[in-house]
Amino acid sequence: MIVLKDIVPAAQNNIDTKFIILEKGKTTLEGQNKVCLALVADETAAVHFQLWGDECDAFDSGDIIHLTNGIFSYQRSNLILRAGKRGKLEKIGEFTMSYVETPNMSEIHWIPDPTNSKKYMQERVISPHSRIFPPIL
Repeated sequence: MIVLKDIVPAAQNNIDTKFIILEKGKTTLEGQNKVCLALVADETAAVHFQLWGDECDAFDSGDIIHLTNGIFSYQRSNLILRAGKRGKLEKIGEFTMSYVETPNMSEIHWIPDPTNSKKYMQERVISPHSRIFPPIL
């Protein structure tokens, strides 16, 4: 199982991780499918997570989720974690998980690794906090 601070953009579904949903955004329609963006975190980092279809109604803030075969990739120039077509989400608990909100892995600018074109590396931090789910001060 990988922790969120160690995820990197990739084209294949291979991320197995566990996180808590901190906040869900509004559910919108993309074509005939429901889509909902959420802020999720574990004890090492946070990331934007996309819920799709029935997932939008199945999970709420405070749910602890196990993601199997997830993908961390760009969608409309936003870097998001998602289950994708082959991934699986399973609720494994509620409310009792340590987490941090920074760094937000979706707020990092990634560039291709010059030594391996199939991998990415961090270039710079765009924002220390989520710009979509700003912290409450």
